[in-house]
Amino acid sequence: METTSQTYNPILIANYFVKKSLDEDVQLTPMKLVKLVYIAHGWNLALQDRPLLSETVQAWKYGPVLPSIYHAFKQYGADQINEMAVPGNDEFEEIDAKTRELLDNVWGAYKNYTGSQLSTITHMVGTPWDAATKDGKKNITDDAIKAHYKNLNNPKSGH
Repeated sequence: METTSQTYNPILIANYFVKKSLDEDVQLTPMKLVKLVYIAHGWNLALQDRPLLSETVQAWKYGPVLPSIYHAFKQYGADQINEMAVPGNDEFEEIDAKTRELLDNVWGAYKNYTGSQLSTITHMVGTPWDAATKDGKKNITDDAIKAHYKNLNNPKSGH
């Protein structure tokens, strides 16, 4: 099995989803984008046993956030993102095949959700964001995210 220890700049992963949304004409707002990248990070931790992103997820008032993505796309507000953070940079060869497969699966599973729906999912009681905010922590640990997504992948564990 192909494995790599590489982590990726969150903007590269965000741009991958932006390109998919533009190619498929699927609504993508900044809120939805932040949540998709977070969810992809969670599934990568659970399934590949390694972080996807080179940035720590933060627990903001309104959910888990990757600050670089928030700042790169915030000018769109609640509107459709119409170009990548680095327009024209749609060469994703540096993303390994296994990671691209995971990103495509996350896109397929979550692309029809709205940003608000994804926000609700990531804010539920017992999520890593919920635990971090209750503990007054600024950051959400990869260990907490990994445990959460492993449990989602195997819901019968621990019951």
